[in-house]
Amino acid sequence: MCLAVPGKLVEIEGDDPMFRNGKIDFGGILKEVNLACVPKAKIGDYVLVHVGLAISTVDEEEAHKVFEYLREMEELDELETAGEGA
Repeated sequence: MCLAVPGKLVEIEGDDPMFRNGKIDFGGILKEVNLACVPKAKIGDYVLVHVGLAISTVDEEEAHKVFEYLREMEELDELETAGEGA
């Protein structure tokens, strides 16, 4: 199953909206993602990430709910395993 996972935008690199990247914190696991689809996202915002691309911003409360549901369903194993080399 493919999921979009919420995370907190903690760092932004680049000024060009099509080539901006950001570091996203997924509960302690940091990943670099493309921010082209969320040009107004700023540090501290929560975004939904699907295959390395932030696809939308979400409210913080909703992000925490979704993350907790994924944790309960044990759907975060792949994300945590992938984060070991980061």
